[in-house]
Amino acid sequence: MSGALPLEFDPASLILLNLIMACMMFGVSLSLRLEDFKRIALAPIAPLAGLVAQFLLLPLATCLFTWAMRIDPELALGMILVAACPGGSFSNIMTWLARGNVAVSVSMTAVSSLAATVLTPLNFALYGWLNPYTRSYLTEITLEPGGILLLVLLVLALPLALGMLTGRRFPALVSRSEKPLRIVSLLVFLGFVAIAFSKNLDLFVERFHSFFWLVVAHNLLALALGYAMGKLLKLPVSDRRAVTMEVGIQNSGLGLVIMFTFFPEAGGMMLITAFWGVWHLVSGLTLSQIWARLPLPSDDPINSAPTATGRLP
Repeated sequence: MSGALPLEFDPASLILLNLIMACMMFGVSLSLRLEDFKRIALAPIAPLAGLVAQFLLLPLATCLFTWAMRIDPELALGMILVAACPGGSFSNIMTWLARGNVAVSVSMTAVSSLAATVLTPLNFALYGWLNPYTRSYLTEITLEPGGILLLVLLVLALPLALGMLTGRRFPALVSRSEKPLRIVSLLVFLGFVAIAFSKNLDLFVERFHSFFWLVVAHNLLALALGYAMGKLLKLPVSDRRAVTMEVGIQNSGLGLVIMFTFFPEAGGMMLITAFWGVWHLVSGLTLSQIWARLPLPSDDPINSAPTATGRLP
């Protein structure tokens, strides 16, 4: 097992990163309504298919892949951490661009964000322990599932609840501030990632050949699992696109918050988690543009229900 990669990171920046993550979740949840959760009960197949792929198949496949390929423990843990995170909010945008079912995407994002408060720390601890190459490393860095659970509640569940309450009480304010808040939070997040990379440029250049293809392959695996699940269950094409985007666009921002809080010395984890936050936007935009040019079947539910795509968060 290789030693920990040296990582230069100012602990004071952790507060900023937590605030960025909370603001992003707050902005995403402004347009969420209880009706988005009710869609799961009324039409559960597509959302549940995505959630199974998101929280069961992807972490399991990631664990098996990193185990079989004997990936460096830090890089492997970074991949397992990303796989344990819920779907990213930008999956809703990608789904809309891909002419997919945004209602399915929104409901999946909402439910997965809530489920992540328990499943993210659980999956990370479980699959990090199941892989014998990362198990000993987890022991060295002293994993604290309870602490991770508390952190996820503070940066994910609490902002989500506050955003939903704000959106319900001040709908006019939401309509004016939602888009600017989303854009600003994304730019600040990408800026944070850029600064983190710039302060560790030597590490980035030195390990680029190892983590670049791992992130590309891992993201492709996530997209393939989402698509395969939709295909297996014979979901409509628009639903299949939504499920694919939800599984392939991970909340890597949450992964960075967890990593910098509990494993600040793990440079390999930072390389995987931070680069995923950039790469999934590239792959998601590319795939959405390809799908946008492919017409939906005439019998797809979206074609017979103009409002079926729901709101675009």
